Amino acid sequence: MYQRILLAVDGSRSSDLALSQAIAIAKATGAEVKVLYVVDDSDIYFEAGYVDPREVVSNLVAHGRKALDAAIARLREAGIRSNAQLEEKPLAPGWISSTIVTKADTWNADLIVMGTHGWRGVRRLLMGSVSEGVLTKTNKPVLLVRSETEG
Repeated sequence: MYQRILLAVDGSRSSDLALSQAIAIAKATGAEVKVLYVVDDSDIYFEAGYVDPREVVSNLVAHGRKALDAAIARLREAGIRSNAQLEEKPLAPGWISSTIVTKADTWNADLIVMGTHGWRGVRRLLMGSVSEGVLTKTNKPVLLVRSETEG
């Protein structure tokens, strides 16, 4: 069934729950898991006059490495073949979903697993929805995992 699972992480609670689901599926199917973190640097374009963009990106990359390391540790502890990839830039500013879909296609993933924050209303309008973007841009199965503590 699923032999290659792309797990998109962002270090959030819903991302951690998505990791748990990816582990369960990989154990059941013997799948390999690729963990992907895409640095979302889109906010620095709005704050360019107030922050040093290099420092912000450096902090985002460090957060991404931490999220990837934690996910890989859990996958290895569960005995699942895995690897990690940190994308320091999306395909274009704010195009996190397109980057995830492109990586899933390039790696030939059978399934995309990711958390969703479940934002609604104005927050969703302003922040966008990476998970919705992935759903509309891919022809692969997508498992979305939502945390009730977020959103």
